[in-house]
Formats: sequence, C-alpha cells, structure tokens
Amino acid sequence: MLRILTFVLPLALWVWAFIDCLTTPEEEVKHLPKVVWVIIVLLFPLVGSIAWLVAGKRRGVRSAPAGGHGAGGPAYGRRPDGRPLAPDDDPEFLASLKKPDNEHEDMLKRWEADLRRRENELRGEEDPDGGRRA
Repeated sequence: MLRILTFVLPLALWVWAFIDCLTTPEEEVKHLPKVVWVIIVLLFPLVGSIAWLVAGKRRGVRSAPAGGHGAGGPAYGRRPDGRPLAPDDDPEFLASLKKPDNEHEDMLKRWEADLRRRENELRGEEDPDGGRRA
C-alpha cells in the first residue's frame, strides 16, 4: 500500500500541476514565461510541480473580466471582485422575472378556454342526466 502511495501521489501532483500550468492565463504566471514553466513541470515532475505551486502562479488574486467594470460601476451579472453573481443576486435576472409575458398569458388563457370546452363536452356526452344520480 505504501509503495502505491509513493507512486500515485507524486503522479497526481505532477498531472494536477501540469494541467494547472496549462490552463493558467498568462497574466497570472509569475517569474518566468508560461512556456518555460510548462517545460520545467514536464522535465522535472516532482521538483517542477512543487516549484510551480510555490512560485509559478499568483494565487488569490483574480483579474477583472473584460468589460466587467465600466464608468457606471460593475456590470450586472458580476460582483465587484469579478466573480459571477448567483441568479437570485443578479438585479437584471430578477427584473426579467417581473416582466409580464403577454404571449404566455394569452397561451394560458387559450388552454384554459380549451380545457373548459372539453370538460363541458365530456359532461354533456358522459352524463346525459345533467349531473343527477339515481
């Protein structure tokens, strides 16, 4: 079991560091160009992975999204720190819920009228006594 862990853990660290290095935007890479970091992580799996995790990437600092902040403050759909809002925190989404949707209202009224018509037809056909029971 211990032999497996000594092989699997460094392999998992290496794969994770390599993927993290590849997917990190160029703006968040520190000290060396991104291509050099990828080569270091590939050629020196254990040492390169640890070096990448310690010194290769800015951690905890997120760059603002393109167009996330304008002259009027943060855009809808984003928090001031650039993270996306949940739908129930997004004023634009909440406003869209309050807008009346006339097309759906008309469709609902047509369905209700059709349902009433069908119910009346069924009552007339199935219940010749008019609802009286013997």
